[in-house]
Amino acid sequence: MFTGIIQAIGQIEKMEPRGGDLRLTIDSGKLGLDESGLGDSIAVNGVCLTAVDYDGRSFSADVSRETLDKTSLGALEVGSPVNLEKALTLATPLGGHLVSGHVDGLAELVDMRNDGRSVRYEFEAPQELARYIAEKGSVTLDGTSLTVNGVRGRRFDVNIVPHTRDNTLFRTYQIGTRVNLEVDIIARYLERLLTASGDRDGQGDEHLLRALARSGFLET
Repeated sequence: MFTGIIQAIGQIEKMEPRGGDLRLTIDSGKLGLDESGLGDSIAVNGVCLTAVDYDGRSFSADVSRETLDKTSLGALEVGSPVNLEKALTLATPLGGHLVSGHVDGLAELVDMRNDGRSVRYEFEAPQELARYIAEKGSVTLDGTSLTVNGVRGRRFDVNIVPHTRDNTLFRTYQIGTRVNLEVDIIARYLERLLTASGDRDGQGDEHLLRALARSGFLET
């Protein structure tokens, strides 16, 4: 598990194809690996990877074919910058929100505009994931924990303050950039719990809508 607070920006050093999969070697930048060990989890652009080798300031991790297909890691090149975060411990302040590192899909940047000293970024989510994104809820983009400002259909926007923009990949994004999207895991579990009672009679969505309406999330 992670918090979505980016700890460093690393850089891809090597990309080694291995039987359809890929091994990445990543310069960890300012992350610091002194207390890390083999098998530790490190989020790379929001994707939870297992470190299989360390070499000074760098670490290596294998990326499965499934991960290459479902995330932006397959589009990286040698020299590409990446957001990095080590797994949280029981002593880690939860500055963002609970992030699993299991990417749900890709969102595309469709607009960006200045908003005071901040920049407002608007993204479009895949249709099947849009239902999990709520105004003032949490979302993870390339491993960065963010608050959703507004939602319009498949589109949602987030406000990026100068510190976040300067210390994450947001400073490199352009219109059309595709980023790893992880929706709030609480929303996923909530949906499953609310629909479980309707699985047997095939009316799970109806149960969900009634429960959300009773809780005040929908207008009746």
